[in-house]
Amino acid sequence: MLNYIWAAMLIVGILFGAVNGNMKEVTEAALDSAGEAVSLCITTAGIMAFWVGLMEVAESSGLIRKLTALLSPFVTFMFPGIPRGHKAKDYISVNIIANVLGLGWACTPAGLKAMEELAKLEEERGNSAYLGDVRGTEGKAGRVASNEMCTFLILNISSLQLIPVNMIAYRQQYGSVNPAGIIGPAIVATAVSTGVAIVYCKVKDRRRRV
Repeated sequence: MLNYIWAAMLIVGILFGAVNGNMKEVTEAALDSAGEAVSLCITTAGIMAFWVGLMEVAESSGLIRKLTALLSPFVTFMFPGIPRGHKAKDYISVNIIANVLGLGWACTPAGLKAMEELAKLEEERGNSAYLGDVRGTEGKAGRVASNEMCTFLILNISSLQLIPVNMIAYRQQYGSVNPAGIIGPAIVATAVSTGVAIVYCKVKDRRRRV
């Protein structure tokens, strides 16, 4: 659906420029934007490389392990169905830590690993819902995410961010006088979104268990 929306926006923009005789400006804007995109990618890659390197140092020094232990009560609270000592909890903790530090891209590998472990957990439970036994309106087999998967996805999307690295990089690239000025509002906004996500997940989980 998003592909269709973007294609429609591009076509409408080009047609509007052609009708108003602004094709030259449209072409120049497209070329300038392409150059800015490449420059932004290079800037963001450098920043992400720095923070990912810090994550590796933190992991080698044992800091990640200590932070994971501190997060254990929260992870257990949010995912009571995951057995103690399961690998999924470790990956979920690392993903949360990376998100809190604003490393959206760096947390992706841990997020994928967490989903893989949660899928294995469903198979161990013998839950056929995830294995494709649920059929849609057209009779085709489909996959249904487990309760833990949905909770993890919601937390991942709404995650608290103390340092919004990506946003700071974008603001710096586009000439912001104070790129880090977004930190305060970002903390407030993501704290609210995370709080709402936690309440929502626990309410839905309680209703499911009733």
